Amino acid sequence: MAIVKIKKLNQSSKIPLQKYVSDAGFDLFADNDYVIQSFDSCLVKTGIAIKLPSGYEAQIRPRSGLALKNKITVLNSPGTIDEAFTGEIGVILINFGKKDYHVVKDDRIAQIVFKKTNYIEFKEVDSLEETSRNNNGFGSSGK
Repeated sequence: MAIVKIKKLNQSSKIPLQKYVSDAGFDLFADNDYVIQSFDSCLVKTGIAIKLPSGYEAQIRPRSGLALKNKITVLNSPGTIDEAFTGEIGVILINFGKKDYHVVKDDRIAQIVFKKTNYIEFKEVDSLEETSRNNNGFGSSGK
């Protein structure tokens, strides 16, 4: 099991919560109240910082209920937290709804998922192997 070190930046900040043991993501909580105006975005702070274990990244993803019911989602989804970043976690939320949305302190605003990273090395070549797909993209496989 990998261990993620976590630091509360405020005594009242909440540690991410896994609602069910089998859930892939942990809920992140707002550390203050915010108003996200209709068709605008806002950086919502969580009041926590983490230190990831070597070979891991964290991804910030939307909460499906928040998106469906309120048209609130993570703007740069998924947001990536790299292994070396140890600053406060902030979530860029965007409001696609017609009304302003009020985030209240301790609201569940997003989820964080932890993934192993693959270290990649590029090798420049003059050509690539032919495949059945080649250059076909952007809907070429049908609906």
